[in-house]
Amino acid sequence: MNKAIVIGIAGGSGSGKTLVSRNILEDLGSDKVVILEQDSYYKELTHLPFEERIKVNFDHPDAFDMELLISHLKALIAGQPIEQPLYDFKIHSRKKETRRIAGSLIIILEGILILDDPHLRELMDIKVFVDTDADLRFIRRLKRDIIERGRSLESVIQQYTETVRPMHLEFVEPSKRYSDLIVPEGGYNWVAVDLLKTKIKALLREKGEIV
Repeated sequence: MNKAIVIGIAGGSGSGKTLVSRNILEDLGSDKVVILEQDSYYKELTHLPFEERIKVNFDHPDAFDMELLISHLKALIAGQPIEQPLYDFKIHSRKKETRRIAGSLIIILEGILILDDPHLRELMDIKVFVDTDADLRFIRRLKRDIIERGRSLESVIQQYTETVRPMHLEFVEPSKRYSDLIVPEGGYNWVAVDLLKTKIKALLREKGEIV
């Protein structure tokens, strides 16, 4: 089996990384593409009471179990299945069940800090940074956290000002320099997304895969 192609898609919270990833998945098909989310690899926090969990800085690199993520990515590249953790954002902890992911031709690794880690960067064939204005990112995050994660308006604003924005400036934004392609305006930049898909298809053809 040919070595899988790894596409890293980074960017700030609410930038449109997921939209770019799903666009590629829908175009190439789930038989060729698997998406691995960095968010699933937040460290296990069940040993902490809920009041302590909500104080954790989830936008710092130390919040992630990078060792497990890297080992799982290497396994997928080698064509081996993994049991990906499932994270419950409402309680800030992992669920008991996992998600089985099998090897695929293309692995999309998506997350805010994937380009910050040199070990992850070494495993990527294409590195993408989705670049979206801060005000749009905040509005999207606000809507998502309130609707999907049961947060209050006050808690979202507090988290954004205390950790999300400072960590974006310290870690996420500087990691942009490692990208091969910067996609302005997020997943709605269809020209950039189409260019990315064209490059992926070219890599598949080099491997003898029909696209």
